[in-house]
Amino acid sequence: MADSAAADAAALVERIEALGARLGSAKASIDRRFIGQEKVVDLVLTAMLCGGHALLVGLPGLGKTRLVDTLSTVMGLKGNRIQFTPDLMPADILGSEVLETAPDGSRAFRFIQGPVFCQLLMADEINRASPRTQSALLQAMQEREVTIAGQARPLGRPFHVLATQNPIEQEGTYPLPEAQLDRFLVQVDVDYPSRAAERDILLATTGAEEAESHQVFTADELLEAQALLRRMPVGEKVVEAILDLVRACRPGEPEGRDLADVAAMARPVLVHRMALSFGARARGESLAGVIDRSVTRILGLEAAA
Repeated sequence: MADSAAADAAALVERIEALGARLGSAKASIDRRFIGQEKVVDLVLTAMLCGGHALLVGLPGLGKTRLVDTLSTVMGLKGNRIQFTPDLMPADILGSEVLETAPDGSRAFRFIQGPVFCQLLMADEINRASPRTQSALLQAMQEREVTIAGQARPLGRPFHVLATQNPIEQEGTYPLPEAQLDRFLVQVDVDYPSRAAERDILLATTGAEEAESHQVFTADELLEAQALLRRMPVGEKVVEAILDLVRACRPGEPEGRDLADVAAMARPVLVHRMALSFGARARGESLAGVIDRSVTRILGLEAAA
């Protein structure tokens, strides 16, 4: 029995190491077109491997759309793109039924799928559409299906939403509803690249030829990787650290206590799910600051910037 358990553990380690090497190849392929943003790529891949959705926040022109397009190629997923605008309607996302007349004169409704029926949906500038339109994605992101005219229609497998969002202070943007924000596993802040990275981008995008990415995964292989990650053992200390940190960020909760991975993911996982009270805003507090202090206090570590 012990030999069997040891063999299973060794096989699991071997599969995890093979997945790590495959992810290295995927990142190298992504870096050919999305240069100098290693942390951004890591967080988005993390969200996809966990089966979740990611919200990319940053100014226009920083390559967010390019990243999502590249991921569709590298991960082998059928991708669709929706440009969110103030006049976008829910049917423009989900699809609609149209009445058709057959040659014999009979009439029947036929459903025409919207762009949400895919495996990787890029919701470009998602906060430029009204909350009513954004709500069309709520069921899709949570249940991986949509209900139209009383009929449940499954989406692709896997199904991921990678949304880009302009800073809320920009003209013509709407704040995302809390229910929508909670469906994103992580918020990924896309900042300006370093000078060296920007130089590489300049050279790569103005030459006679532009670098192309290549496929590394298939949809089925991504599903297998997601299942494999759920088999990875997680120590009790890690579980307790996550609970302590999350509970410490709630009003009125006592504080609790250790791990680098938990500290690194604290801000991307929590920042879009929290809001400051009026008193905290008046004191000049920021959500990032509150989370970072909690990480330091609970885990005894510096939060990842």
